[in-house]
Amino acid sequence: MMMQRILVIQAAALGHDLVQTLKPDMQIAGLELQPLQPVFPAVTCTAQATFRTATTPDRHGMVGNGFFDRTYHKALFWEQSSSLYSGRRIWDSFRQRGATVGQMFWQQSLGQDSDLILSPAPIHKHGGGMIQDCFSKPAELYPALASKIGKFGLQNYWGPLASARSTQWITAATCEVMAGEFAPDLLLTYLPHLDYGLQKTGPSAGATGKEFGVLQTCLETIAAAATENDYTVLLFGDYAIADVSRPVFPNQLLLDNGLVQLRHVNGMQYPDLHTSAAFVVVDHQVAHVICDSPATTAAAQELLAAHPDIDLVLDRGAQAAHDIDHARAGELVLVAAPGAWFAYPWWHEKRQAPDYATHVDIHNKPGYDPCELFFGPFLGTSQNHARIRGSHGRIDSNAVYGTNVELRSKEPGTLVDLAAALGELLDA
Repeated sequence: MMMQRILVIQAAALGHDLVQTLKPDMQIAGLELQPLQPVFPAVTCTAQATFRTATTPDRHGMVGNGFFDRTYHKALFWEQSSSLYSGRRIWDSFRQRGATVGQMFWQQSLGQDSDLILSPAPIHKHGGGMIQDCFSKPAELYPALASKIGKFGLQNYWGPLASARSTQWITAATCEVMAGEFAPDLLLTYLPHLDYGLQKTGPSAGATGKEFGVLQTCLETIAAAATENDYTVLLFGDYAIADVSRPVFPNQLLLDNGLVQLRHVNGMQYPDLHTSAAFVVVDHQVAHVICDSPATTAAAQELLAAHPDIDLVLDRGAQAAHDIDHARAGELVLVAAPGAWFAYPWWHEKRQAPDYATHVDIHNKPGYDPCELFFGPFLGTSQNHARIRGSHGRIDSNAVYGTNVELRSKEPGTLVDLAAALGELLDA
């Protein structure tokens, strides 16, 4: 059994170039930061499943933040069951020897993987609106935290009001957990807010420095609490965000060529995912094209490959080379060109948009929608895709990691390597 406990901090969007620009000495919270190659696609759920299994998406199955369920004919995004990703967890033998593991605000954490869990879990009311709450294991954990530091504000975690307050609350909660009765031997926590600011402004904007400064302060606070409570620290960024200026609408292209079918309801257009020959599930700079036949796949591939802002169109063979050839992946996987990103709309006029287009609705939209970060008319969310200035998914830019944990592998170059190195230590 290890003598010291370990805290793993995932800092969203902590890219190497960003750190080098804003903190040239590459030192944060006493840790020297090194470049780290993200996993493809460079998105949250894929990165977290990769870290927890030390495997790639073709093995663990989290091919993005969501995927198209071919049984339900429905896109499923941001679902929380730990059964959604496969494979041995890097801490399995560690727990079998009696050690404890905790996850705070990691996606797909609900289930039997951990002794301590804290995750947003609002209750949607029958008449509209919701009750903000968090799921916790043990059940008394969240009420105890709320009594000390206040309740977690879901509006600060996602949507037009998303802000550094989410990271600040999670920082305070992480410090409380490390010092409290439920402190696990291995604790994973997630600090999200830098991602929101960078999607709004892009990494080159001057406002980035303020958001980065808040993150640095939070990391220093957590590192100090870790030292006080006999934790060593492993910090990693999951991906780098790139400047973007051009939204790409692949579903419009497929609709205009007869491959997407629609339902027309009260003047609004909804996709018919049961009869459409093809449909694109978008996820930042990567997208999955779901096709009903080899002929449709060939037709969609020809259309999409001709688009100037689509860099790669990966068929099953090419997907294998990118470690994403899994049953959940689309028949085709798209990668946007540098400076471009994928938007989910199929409609051409705002009046045709489905009702959820102007709402924060991460589970019903059949694709990721960063416009939810902005207010639109009448206090809804924006439909102006030109406002998005940062995105991610490509892996041509490094993230970072830093640690004072004595890993046996001294220079892990990729996220898989870093996870494997920690797993090796946990197995010892």
